[in-house]
Amino acid sequence: MNLAVWVERAGAAYSDAPALGWGSRVHRTYAEMADRAARLAGGLKDLGLAPGARIALFAKNHPAYVEAMVAIWRAGMAAVPINNKLHRDEVAYILEASSAALVFTTPDLAETAGAAAASGVHLIDLEGEGYEALIADAAPARLAETGPDELAWLFFTSGTTGRPKGAMLSHRNLMAMTTAYLADVAPVAPGDACLHAAPMSHGSGLYILPHLAHAGVNVTPESGGFSPSEIVDLLKAWPGAAMFAAPTMVNRLVRWEGEIPQSALENLKAIIYGGAPMYVEDAQAALARLGPRLVQIYGQGESPMTITCLSRAEIADRAHPRAAQRLGSAGRPYVNVEVRVVDRDDRPVGVGESGEIVCRGDSVMLGYLDNPEATAETLRGGWLHTGDVGAFDADGYLTLMDRSKDLIISGGTNIYPREVEEVLLTHTGVEECSVIGRRDPDWGEIVVAYIVGAVDQGALDAHCLEHMARFKRPKVYVFVDDLPKSNYGKILKTELRKLDEGRSA
Repeated sequence: MNLAVWVERAGAAYSDAPALGWGSRVHRTYAEMADRAARLAGGLKDLGLAPGARIALFAKNHPAYVEAMVAIWRAGMAAVPINNKLHRDEVAYILEASSAALVFTTPDLAETAGAAAASGVHLIDLEGEGYEALIADAAPARLAETGPDELAWLFFTSGTTGRPKGAMLSHRNLMAMTTAYLADVAPVAPGDACLHAAPMSHGSGLYILPHLAHAGVNVTPESGGFSPSEIVDLLKAWPGAAMFAAPTMVNRLVRWEGEIPQSALENLKAIIYGGAPMYVEDAQAALARLGPRLVQIYGQGESPMTITCLSRAEIADRAHPRAAQRLGSAGRPYVNVEVRVVDRDDRPVGVGESGEIVCRGDSVMLGYLDNPEATAETLRGGWLHTGDVGAFDADGYLTLMDRSKDLIISGGTNIYPREVEEVLLTHTGVEECSVIGRRDPDWGEIVVAYIVGAVDQGALDAHCLEHMARFKRPKVYVFVDDLPKSNYGKILKTELRKLDEGRSA
């Protein structure tokens, strides 16, 4: 079944219901979006694009982002959402690796998109005349006959090799994710809102789908991003509202000094947080200010947002004798996912024993694009090997003991040290370097680079900004004479983290 069928159905059954919100106003009804998405799908075909074509979305959050994504699926094509914070060279790599034939963008990113796109790749501004002409001049396209295992969403996730891998997510995968959301995270009724203050290229964009499936309204802040005051204003306007947020966003909302009126809280159904650790004390502070409206999810791009869930009721149950321990856990497996903790030989371990977290179910990706070796390794035995370490307690709650060996999660965004190290090492003044994460109250973690060499911080800052996304740039540089190493000459990040803990303390 084609994911776009949900909009076709809602266009018929809920024609006057709001489908897209922009700020506090209705931007499109379901009848309008269904018609425009069908015409846009026809316009894509008029450009000579065939079913199976990959269409990139390199744009800020925008109502047309949703419309374009629906049109891509209706035409039988695959969406390639790209983080709008990435550097031009990183965008160029994804466009080339995905064989993207067209890029939807917004004016603030058009220059970067143009510089990154190869010759012959169409570039269309979601706010431009060309986009509207593509819709106005085309006949509505019929809903493409799409198999459940055909590619729908190509998600490029950073990897330890320093190059992102393309996780191939099918219509079946995204339908399983949608089913899991509706069963375990939050129900959606027609007219319920999803506020997209986090990037649509990642988790927030995935939560477009449950709201399309049940005729909810996807709302984009006018700023295209997150600010506590704007979120509160949106909550006043949109009932039944849910939003996905990185823990750093939740903390900013909780610490905001402005008033959150009762009317806004009554409209807030759920804040779903994930993508980085939420410390117990921060979750307790959020409960105190926002009330019983928190849901925690744990997932990966390879099983989008769908491995375990700690429900609103479980988080709100502060009278439970193990309430604090549960609040520090990642919850229990989703209704349609199997989750195990295994040893190095992939044998399940006992209660309380730590090991690698593995899962299987219809939400797990097809594999990595053009990377059979990584696919075989990650999906060996039919289970997704997450690289994360955890343990189940006697009640079936999963606690994350550690994350992938070196992964840094800053502001809800994954940063692999090797990506940063490879850029630093191209500077002639850097002899050696090692990058680690340091706990930070605002960002969860910040990037810290230990440097051996004759170079100053300003030169390294400029070098990083020239070659990679700003958010990956180290916030702290520590210049040392040598790095801790094993007898084999391998840099010991565990020892480096211990040294850094002492330094930061």
